Amino acid sequence: MTDDGKLTEEVLRAYAPTPDPRLRELLAALIRHLHAFAAETGLTHREWLAGLEFLTAVGQTCDDQRQEFVLLSDVLGLSAQVDHVNAAAGATEPTVLGPFYRPGAPQRAPGEHIGRPEDGAPTLIRGRVTATTGQPIEGATLDVWQCSANGRYDTQDPQQPPFNLRGVFTTGSGGGYEFRTVRPVSYPIPVDGPVGDLLRAAGRHNWRASHVHAIVSAPGYEPVTTHIFDTANEYLRSDAVFGVRDSLIHAFRPAGPGDPDDVSFVVDADFVLAPAG
Repeated sequence: MTDDGKLTEEVLRAYAPTPDPRLRELLAALIRHLHAFAAETGLTHREWLAGLEFLTAVGQTCDDQRQEFVLLSDVLGLSAQVDHVNAAAGATEPTVLGPFYRPGAPQRAPGEHIGRPEDGAPTLIRGRVTATTGQPIEGATLDVWQCSANGRYDTQDPQQPPFNLRGVFTTGSGGGYEFRTVRPVSYPIPVDGPVGDLLRAAGRHNWRASHVHAIVSAPGYEPVTTHIFDTANEYLRSDAVFGVRDSLIHAFRPAGPGDPDDVSFVVDADFVLAPAG
């Protein structure tokens, strides 16, 4: 039996007095889409209950080191869609925050290495932060993080010191920045929880294209959460969380004459910020 719409209208009327206009808009759209989903699919009681149990399990998997709801949003493409909706014209494209961001990374000196020799091939990443007008932004902040060569972040790996492969850098007078890290590797997103069960049921793999995370911000500008992807990676077209953007793919070129002798690869990656508002 299909919904004739009367119940949906009744529920919408009940929430119509919601005082906050934006909350009223969000609730109305959520109710319409949820009701339409149930009607379109002929959702059974057993399926409805299984969905609630799944969401309960997702919540029970979250702790201060792991956010399974963020992971669920990522693998369903919702995080990427929100990024797309909120992207600023002319600015660096945003992509998913991911479940492994950790606030409080140490402030580091320009060019400093954020990792250890055992974390991977030493790599220099450098570039400029500018406004959409092309003006360089002095004092912009880059909060960067990535996994080690074993495909694990410090929050997953007790063998790594706290805040390994994490750091905060500040741009100079010409908007320039540089830091040393390691060439990123592909890694599997966690599949030991309910999100893993979902991926297995859907027949999807759980690998992310290799990348370095960055949150780039500056006073008076909209911050952007983004990635630096490796052009040579095999998962660029099948990233588990739909996070790859063509504009974020960069060449990790072998170091050559004129490059520092303590790195194996060099990446040139610029970031562009839009004015706040």
